[in-house]
Amino acid sequence: MCGVTDGPLVLGIETSCDETGVGIVRGHTLLADAVASSVEEHARFGGVVPEVASRAHLEAMVPTLERAAETAGVRLHEVDAIAVTSGPGLAGALLVGVAAAKALAIGLGKPLYGVNHLAAHVAVDQLEHGSLPEPCLALLVSGGHSSLLQVTDITTGVDPMGATIDDAAGEAFDKVARLLGLPFPGGPHIDRAARDGDAAYVAFPRGLTSGRDMERHRFDFSFSGLKTAVARWVEARERAGEPVPVADVAAAFQEAVSDVLVRKALDAAATAGIDDLLIGGGVAANSRLRAMAVERAERVGVRVRVPRPGLCTDNGAMVAALGAELVARGRTPSSLDLPADSSQPVTQVVA
Repeated sequence: MCGVTDGPLVLGIETSCDETGVGIVRGHTLLADAVASSVEEHARFGGVVPEVASRAHLEAMVPTLERAAETAGVRLHEVDAIAVTSGPGLAGALLVGVAAAKALAIGLGKPLYGVNHLAAHVAVDQLEHGSLPEPCLALLVSGGHSSLLQVTDITTGVDPMGATIDDAAGEAFDKVARLLGLPFPGGPHIDRAARDGDAAYVAFPRGLTSGRDMERHRFDFSFSGLKTAVARWVEARERAGEPVPVADVAAAFQEAVSDVLVRKALDAAATAGIDDLLIGGGVAANSRLRAMAVERAERVGVRVRVPRPGLCTDNGAMVAALGAELVARGRTPSSLDLPADSSQPVTQVVA
C-alpha cells in the first residue's frame, strides 16, 4: 500500500468478465481488494461462458462486498461514493455489477460513478506508484483488449492511438495454451512453461510490424496470424510423429507477443513525445513482457510503470481508484439510470 492516507473513501465494483471484484480505497491508499473468480467454472469450456459468469457474479456479490468491508475496517455507509465498471465487457456480467452499485448508491444515499474498464486499468497504478504522470502512454493488454492510449487526464483525457483488430494478446495466450495442452487461462501457464524454453527456437511472425501494414496500422495489434502460425507449426510436428517441445514453443510465442507490444508502445511514445509508459491489464503480469519493456525503454529514456501482478488482472481496486480520482477532481457523478454498455468507448471515462 502506498500513497496518501487522506482523500475520498470510495468503493469500487468490477464484474466485466469472470472476476467479481470489490475494492475500497482512500485516495491513493488501497484498503481492501476482495476478488471472487469463477475461472474454474469456465476452465472445462476452454474460455469464459457469459451466462456462467453472470450467475457467478450474482452468487458472489454480497459475500465479496462483506469481505471487502471487513478487510478495510469500514462500514458501507462511511464511503463517499460508489464506482462500478459500466463497460466495456460482457453485457450480462456488467448488468450484475451496475445493478448492485445502483442499489448501494440509492440505499446509502451516495453518488454513483459508472467508469470505463480500460481507464480503470490505468488508474490502478496510482495505488502502487502514486499520482500518474500526465501525459503518459498506457499499453493495456488483456483477454479482450490490446490498446495504446494517450492519457492527459485520467478522468477526462484518454485518447486511443491503437487497438487490436482481431485477437487480443490475452486471447492469443489462451488459444495457444490450448494447442500446447496447457490449462485455461493460458497466460500464467505459458509464462511458467516458457522459463525452461528457448525463445529463439521458432521465429514466429510479428503481426502488423512491416511494409504496408505499418502504413495503415502503425499502432494497431493483430495476433490472429501468430496464433495460426503456432497452430500450423504444432500440427506439422504432430503429423510427422515428432514430440512438440512445449517449453520452446511457449517461449517463442511469448517472445513474439512481447516484441510486438513493446515495439509499438515505444514507437507510439516517441511519436507522441511522451517519456512515461504505463502497462496494465492481465497480460501485464507476464514476466517476459515486463522485463522486455523495462530493458528496451531504458535504452531510449522512457520510464516504465507496471503495477504488481495482482493489480494487473481485473479487480475492484482499479475501479475504486478511478472513482476516487473522479471524486477528488470534482467530476460529475453518473445518473441513476446508468446503463451497462458492453461497447463503451475508452474516450468515455465516466458514463
